[in-house]
Amino acid sequence: MSSASTGALMARTAMVKRLPFVLDSSILIALLAASSAPTPLYPVYQDRWELSALSVTVVFSAYTLALLAALLTTGALSDHVGRRPVLVGALALEVASMAAFAAADGMGALITARILQGLATGAATSAAGAALVDLDEPGHLGRSALTNSIAPAAGMAAGVLTATLLIRYAPGPTVTVYLSLMLVFIAQAVAVALSPETARPHSGAWRSLRPRVAVSPAARRALLLSGGGVVAVWALGGFYSSLGPAFVRLVAPDAPQAAGGMVFFTLSLSAALTVWATRALRPVTATLFGTAAIPVAVVLSLAGLHLKSLPAVFTAAVLAGVAFGAVSQGSLRMVLASVPRPGRSTTLAAYYVLSYVAMSLPAVGAGVLTQLYELGTAAHLYAALVALLSATALVTLIAAQRRASAPTTAPLAASRPPVCATATATIRPCAI
Repeated sequence: MSSASTGALMARTAMVKRLPFVLDSSILIALLAASSAPTPLYPVYQDRWELSALSVTVVFSAYTLALLAALLTTGALSDHVGRRPVLVGALALEVASMAAFAAADGMGALITARILQGLATGAATSAAGAALVDLDEPGHLGRSALTNSIAPAAGMAAGVLTATLLIRYAPGPTVTVYLSLMLVFIAQAVAVALSPETARPHSGAWRSLRPRVAVSPAARRALLLSGGGVVAVWALGGFYSSLGPAFVRLVAPDAPQAAGGMVFFTLSLSAALTVWATRALRPVTATLFGTAAIPVAVVLSLAGLHLKSLPAVFTAAVLAGVAFGAVSQGSLRMVLASVPRPGRSTTLAAYYVLSYVAMSLPAVGAGVLTQLYELGTAAHLYAALVALLSATALVTLIAAQRRASAPTTAPLAASRPPVCATATATIRPCAI
């Protein structure tokens, strides 16, 4: 065989190995795009059905609570039955949720669609994320953690932008966006059904459905150290996702309707770019950097409210995205650094449980406060909560770093080269 033929064969082989990774990444992106697509549509729903701010947060939280239920019950299922069956089933459920959105005629229908979507996303998130970890190659160790961090932000940005453009230019945007996503999910389900399995199924599937949160022992300390920053940044994201359009309308009542959706797009895009830009930083450094950016974003958003300045609000959204991206990728790399294969999906599920609880519960609280008082008061109280959480997280991380640097203390696990287990049960550094 000639050298040219050998090179072509190697190139085709490498492409075949990359395709499953690209497919699983696209599933995470599409799922999060679908989850954020309703954000710019909330003002449309509010005007059409006279929904209150509390109603919007209830619809938003129906998704996150259903997602949490799915994570708690199906988080480990793909370890037992394989990634492929879980993903195909979840994508089929996502198709049903898109159909429910397209046919929605009131708040009850929206809640039903959001519940279906939350169940589908929760079941698929840990399975697709674990599949990405399964597909890590010796020369690209750590790319799964990077992808698990960047895909949600990129997906949310894509979903908000698509929905915003359809509101502006397409007829029937509350139908068109969901039908478009439905076609994407159908194609992905077919592709997954035809792709190879990456896990080694084993018994215990029914027992794994018992609601529980399980974190691999190797990841517990990292999750405790980074958890405060994760909670703060996801709580901030929850405010922008559920009440961001209403906040923009409060600051600038005469601004175009698209501005409400674009503020969350700005946050999501900034987050995705930050994940990529900070990928070379040590995980704990990225987490510290992002956590420190949270109070600045909060103060600037409140300044935009008092000054009635839309540029200040969008600048705050950029900083909030920087915080979200840096904390998400830094903390996830810390958590996944040394998790063995059997604990990957459950550890990812636990991470997402923490994230979505932090995203949903404060958002509902903000909706209640908005109903009792008004959005400006709710925004101030929400900002105070997020600032307090971020300050606590900073103190925790800095204290841990100081203890780690002391001569008598072992180095912080996330600051040294993490350890990865190979198929032969040998131990080697994991280059992330």
